[in-house]
Amino acid sequence: MTLTHTMTHSFQNIHTALFPVLREEFMLTNQQIGVIASIPSLCQALLTIPAGLLSDKVGSKKMLLIAMGVACVGALTASATNSPTMLIVAVSLLYINTTVYPPASYSFVSRSFKPRERSKALGIQGAGGTLGMSIGPISLAVLIYLGFQWRQVYLFWFFPLLLGIAMILRIREEPTEDVVLSDVEKTDQEPASSLLTASLVFFMLFSGARMIASGMTNSFLNVYLVETQGWDFGYASLILGGSFIMGIVAAPIGGFLAAILVGGVLPFTILYLGHGFFNFLGMASNSSIMAKLSPGRQRGLGFALYFLPGSVMGAVAPMMAAFIADTLGMYTIFMVSFAAYLVAVMVLMFGVKVD
Repeated sequence: MTLTHTMTHSFQNIHTALFPVLREEFMLTNQQIGVIASIPSLCQALLTIPAGLLSDKVGSKKMLLIAMGVACVGALTASATNSPTMLIVAVSLLYINTTVYPPASYSFVSRSFKPRERSKALGIQGAGGTLGMSIGPISLAVLIYLGFQWRQVYLFWFFPLLLGIAMILRIREEPTEDVVLSDVEKTDQEPASSLLTASLVFFMLFSGARMIASGMTNSFLNVYLVETQGWDFGYASLILGGSFIMGIVAAPIGGFLAAILVGGVLPFTILYLGHGFFNFLGMASNSSIMAKLSPGRQRGLGFALYFLPGSVMGAVAPMMAAFIADTLGMYTIFMVSFAAYLVAVMVLMFGVKVD
């Protein structure tokens, strides 16, 4: 499950890392870049809840196979792209893959372990996705350095997807309910009886604020580094990938200082990688909170709601960032992201109750 999670997310940041190249090849404006970044996330937002409901109804294995199959089609389409419209279609298909896959896989993993072990399991599962988000831009930088074209990078990742399908087909049985607890374990680990609670709403608001901050930054980071700071495209892509491999407290500080206050390449690299490390350090805790806030039989829908704010804000954030870049300058994007991170921390501290 962890390995297929890596394959699923290997495409997620390739197109954003490519924005400096795509801008030159297709003569794109900031607004057009924002549209290309927003439409796939909009597709995610529209399909997230249906994906969660279907996961609970038809089972994780079928949904995982659908996700990987859609990803194969998206990878082949991206490898043959000859226009911005075709690229949007391809990336949208790849994002549909990352919409269908997570509710099914996270519910599968969360149902397979007792609450005391669930955080560890979800942490390992999440690490697979983070690795995929990282190796996508890194593979782009490496393969372009070796003389490949950017379209061939998408074709390169098509073959691991086929391997992922074969791995999923090997699943013989899957859990449909949480692991049965003993009477002693039930005393302080009783699962949620209702999905829609105040804590869940505040948790989604926290996720939305955090995702709008990261979405604005990630959409234009490579454009900012290449065009404003004069960085090499390959190194900028490595930095973007490296931040994901590091794994919310330090995110406002590290991300803000890295993007705004530091001009040198080495200090920026250190702080931005630190931003990535602390941003992902809480990933297992976040998914564990959602598992605790959602009943076992509705775990697929619960994780769909968990990923919904990211999909919605992923569609909104790039357009906001494009507007800010055109009207106030690219510098201001990172200041607004900093403010959104602070809002997220406040909502988490005072709105989400899990005990």
